[in-house]
Amino acid sequence: MLVNLECPLVEDASPVPKAGPTYQADPRSIKGLKNANIVAVNLANNHIMDHGDRGLASTIDACEAAGIACVGAGRNRAEAGRLLIHDFGGLRVAVLGMAEREFSIAGEDAWGAQPLDLIDFCRIIRAAQGGYDRLIVLLHAGAELYPYPSPQLQKTCRFLVEQGAHAVICQHSHCAGACETYRGAPIVYGQGNLIHDIAGMPPLWYTGFLVRLRADRFTPCFGLELLPFQQSRDCPGVRFLTGAEELEFRRQVDERTAVLQLPEELELLWRRFCASQRSMYFSYLRGHGRIGQRLNRRVNVAERMFSRAALLVLLDLFRCDTHREALESILECAGKVRSGRGARDPAELGHSSSCGR
Repeated sequence: MLVNLECPLVEDASPVPKAGPTYQADPRSIKGLKNANIVAVNLANNHIMDHGDRGLASTIDACEAAGIACVGAGRNRAEAGRLLIHDFGGLRVAVLGMAEREFSIAGEDAWGAQPLDLIDFCRIIRAAQGGYDRLIVLLHAGAELYPYPSPQLQKTCRFLVEQGAHAVICQHSHCAGACETYRGAPIVYGQGNLIHDIAGMPPLWYTGFLVRLRADRFTPCFGLELLPFQQSRDCPGVRFLTGAEELEFRRQVDERTAVLQLPEELELLWRRFCASQRSMYFSYLRGHGRIGQRLNRRVNVAERMFSRAALLVLLDLFRCDTHREALESILECAGKVRSGRGARDPAELGHSSSCGR
């Protein structure tokens, strides 16, 4: 079994400056994964660098000491993008882990996770051509608690299949999503949480499914089977769904899956979801803390503080690839200067090479 390990294994906490929560667990907890017959972990996710280089190194060391293979992260981009290949009775199955760009991405000479970079992906599989028979891509992407892919995520996953992936499994949404078969390859848009014991979350948080892929040397495609479960709700741990619960769960997955073949409906659902998040995002843009975010959810004043002209400028900054790349570099450098991690020469703020991780 292969799982997404979204928690650094560290003895001494050393959280890095970032947006959002930081996670950690004792390295000895790796015994639980070993006892569960987990043989490999994907480390390409947005939390694996929560405790910096030492946290990722400690996690890899703990996994290797337990005989558990790692994929999706390493000491640099080349190591993070290395395929994990296992031979199943003559069928060589390769696994590649990738994650959307947040605070965990590897650099050319810096620890981290393999980014979702379509150019890198094409180069990786071209370099490994002939070294495997089937390729599984584990993609850490999507919107939290949204059980559909965005139109762009669906387009990306289908492109991965077009370029040679035989299965694409998305995680990160923290809820069970939809599935489709595209050009013979299964694509899963969200599995849900296997173990994430937080109380008071929406019902979507507590249900999910394992993915069982079946293949042989004579069939070019994977067969897909979903094994639904409930986790950390009525009791600790995980239990498989049965009876009416299982039937209802599968009905919901099938209902969501049907939408994937309706581009206009998928676009409409995405726009509705984004509209429901407006106050949160405008609070982010205004730099609100938790109290400010709660107030803005009630009265939504942050959006009204932008003029129409200002909103159009923001749209251009985020929509244009060059503007977005420049803004990302500026904010990354500014954040490091504020935290005391980067150079304080203002001239360096415009020099992206001075801000490498």
